[in-house]
Amino acid sequence: MTMRDFDGATAVVTGAAGGLGHALCERFGRAGSRIVALDRDCAGLERLASTLRARRIEVATFACDVTDEEACRRAMRAAVDAFGGIDLLVCNAGLSHHGEFSRTVPDVIRRVMAVNFFGAVHCTHAALPELLARRGMIVAISSVAGFAPLLGRTGYAASKHALHGFFDSLRCELEGERVKVMLACPSFIDTGIDRNALDGEGRPWRGEKAITGVLASPAEVADAIHEAARREHRLLLPGATARLAWWTSRLAPAAYARIMMKRMRR
Repeated sequence: MTMRDFDGATAVVTGAAGGLGHALCERFGRAGSRIVALDRDCAGLERLASTLRARRIEVATFACDVTDEEACRRAMRAAVDAFGGIDLLVCNAGLSHHGEFSRTVPDVIRRVMAVNFFGAVHCTHAALPELLARRGMIVAISSVAGFAPLLGRTGYAASKHALHGFFDSLRCELEGERVKVMLACPSFIDTGIDRNALDGEGRPWRGEKAITGVLASPAEVADAIHEAARREHRLLLPGATARLAWWTSRLAPAAYARIMMKRMRR
């Protein structure tokens, strides 16, 4: 089997200052990629750059709000100016929320969609000419919530489901262009995403963790994503929980819903 080689490639990672984004930058950097790290968190980008440069990984950082289409275009132009092109785009930027729909204002769902779905659309559209020219690859970070229900997170689940409709369709459009598209659907990761989550009114969420138990580490999920990208997989279900969720939600959807409701309300 021919594997994709990321040595010498330019990898653009959105949401790069967060837990999984940071780990993805490190993992692809160790594989020899030059990293273009995008995030709104300028201080986090500085810490990331310091870590990567200490490991002799080439990195360029740019502040970018993925909900701003023009900002995404500027960031992709900056990536090309820095390293000459784009070989890999990792759409990782994400926003979560907590609260039953009856207690959630619609603007919260719009804000989640703006980051999780339209942020990926903006970045993909801006990077696509370079990806086409270099026969590159797109990795979209979805979730178990991208193919199954998630209690108290209707907007988050909707945004991740939307990624699947978009990227599965885009993959078909790009099939003849030799640009690969992969969706990665991890379960729960120890990333601290809830620090920036919203409540039903759009305020910072201050509740207790919605899920308990063992969480996957960002590093192990990044390792799985890198390996699956090398093999040009279409779908990655990293870990036993994600694989169990996939098959249970398809073969016994009612049973999956009961298990999910019991676990998250416990």
